[in-house]
Amino acid sequence: MQMKTMENVMKHSLVYGYAITQPFTFVADAESVVQHTILKEVDRVKYGETNPSIEHVQYKLTKLGYYEDRIDGSFGLLTEHAVKKLQSSNHLPITGKVNNETVEAISWEEKETDIKAIEPLIESISLGDNSVDVKVVQEVLLYYGYYQGSVDSIYGSLTDQAIKDMHDDIYTEETNVTEASVEVEEEKNEQAENNKEESEVQQLDVEKSDSSIIPQAKSFLGTPYVWGGTNPSGFDCSGFIQYLYAEQDIVIPRTVNEIWNYSTSVSSPSIGDLVFFETYQAGPSHLGIYLGNNEFIHAGTSNGVQISELHGSEYWESRYLGAKRIQ
Repeated sequence: MQMKTMENVMKHSLVYGYAITQPFTFVADAESVVQHTILKEVDRVKYGETNPSIEHVQYKLTKLGYYEDRIDGSFGLLTEHAVKKLQSSNHLPITGKVNNETVEAISWEEKETDIKAIEPLIESISLGDNSVDVKVVQEVLLYYGYYQGSVDSIYGSLTDQAIKDMHDDIYTEETNVTEASVEVEEEKNEQAENNKEESEVQQLDVEKSDSSIIPQAKSFLGTPYVWGGTNPSGFDCSGFIQYLYAEQDIVIPRTVNEIWNYSTSVSSPSIGDLVFFETYQAGPSHLGIYLGNNEFIHAGTSNGVQISELHGSEYWESRYLGAKRIQ
């Protein structure tokens, strides 16, 4: 990613108006001060009024895919609707007001987006490098409190440790899937028998296009996990699902949150339904397709496209949010 790209990331940040002269040199503590200031101003804004803080909120909601209208600082119907969509995605009370919980949810989602944006750079740099790419990584990691050194464009031990700390913080729960699966494997036969009655489901009453997704999904078993991947060379979890539906000429949203909001809840999963999980952040952040017999197929960070147990796996069962269906 070039510096131009990172400038665009910063321009869409909630702190843009406050840090335009020093992008990504804010430390994490400074952002909380800015959030507090913006929250106080937003709380005073009445419906239909215009305020610079609303403009910052609109920038951020646009970046996160919730707001698609003109960024004008006016708190109107579309801005309120965007706030409600974000609140729904993060399991917050749907008030349409930018309260403290909403500001925190916006900031968390932006952090996830910015970290995702520098992942290709992290994969391309190594110890000893001296480059603009290293500088961009340092600036972002400094901004989010992972990097403790100076922004000098040199990939040294402090930069390496910051990257490790970031990965531990963001991805630990996902990478624990492998260990949890190994522990459960020894009890698999007994657990399967015990859960047989619980995992009985109605046969799926769906269109032909839905049922044909299952064999197609299985044909990608072993495909590697790639953050942001949307094709057979590598998938992330939502990219995998979106690709399968696109092959059936069915258009669905791109992110897990959007798919969660787009689909219809069902009381228990049937073959072909989508199953959602809460992994590395609050709210739906991972999904797969239910195969029946207590199994679902998904693109996991550890082994790529794989089949896992829904009930009986301590990891997935404890993080299961529910099942939904694309109507």
